[in-house]
Amino acid sequence: MSRADDRESPLQTPPPNVVVLGSINMDVMIRCATLPTRGQTVSASSSREVCGGKGANQAVAAAKAGGSVRMIGRVGDDAFSQRLITNLVEHRVDSQSVRTTPRCASGLAIVAVEDSGENSILLVAGANGCVTPDDVIVCRDTITASDVLLMQLEIPTATVLAAAQIARDAGVRCILDPAPVPHDWTDRLLEVDLICPNETEAGEITGIPIETIADAEEAAKQLHRRGAKNVVITLGERGTLLCADGRCQHIAPVPIQAIDTTAAGDAFAGALAVRWAECDDLADAVRFASAAGALAATSEGAQPSLPARTEIEALRGTR
Repeated sequence: MSRADDRESPLQTPPPNVVVLGSINMDVMIRCATLPTRGQTVSASSSREVCGGKGANQAVAAAKAGGSVRMIGRVGDDAFSQRLITNLVEHRVDSQSVRTTPRCASGLAIVAVEDSGENSILLVAGANGCVTPDDVIVCRDTITASDVLLMQLEIPTATVLAAAQIARDAGVRCILDPAPVPHDWTDRLLEVDLICPNETEAGEITGIPIETIADAEEAAKQLHRRGAKNVVITLGERGTLLCADGRCQHIAPVPIQAIDTTAAGDAFAGALAVRWAECDDLADAVRFASAAGALAATSEGAQPSLPARTEIEALRGTR
């Protein structure tokens, strides 16, 4: 059975309600031995189209990790739009709040993956750039009825801030994956319950080059001083740093052989949202999410690599 066909293990309690606000893209995946440098042309070994976008990836990841998930976002009126919506539905993500933008292309990502598993990504926002604060205001009741709101930054910053305010006013837990870091960065984006950058993004936001775990701790504490309640910085093969209420702890990595890291961060974020809502233990949620991210890195593609609940629990049970 393929990972895309796997189903979540049954939960003893109702699944947490997760709302994901973010991007919906078609990804063009290109495989090559090494990524080209500036001005260089390299031959690729394969290419394929897969549904993606950080928002959609995290929605699917949360659904496969055991959440009841609704997606808020936009697609264009092009040939990709119905495929993108159908894909969400097939992964049991509620797409009622996904709107179609007339005379606009759907979001597109060109993802080049080298044989080591590392990748580079070019994004065309398309309809994702048309997700407005009005879109989230229309979905106010959906957000306020949820257990957790999960967001990224492949849509306009103003829209993310509007949704965060709705969640904050309603007492709904809010998680921000600050990727990509926008040119119009504002520390108002830190006014969430949890911000979870990777080491590159944390470095961009803080100005601290993150080369060691100590660097990550310094960056996390700075983010806390600037307004973040809780900070989780993913460090790739070095694991994860959790800073809760200003106190930091390093969480060891899950040892794996990486094939494609494209969706590892999205698997982490989606699983983190579900588990934190279930157990209210952030350290446990980070360990659960780390297992999900590790599993995602062992398969090619974005959504096809996202692990089912049973796989995550099985990996955790072996450690």
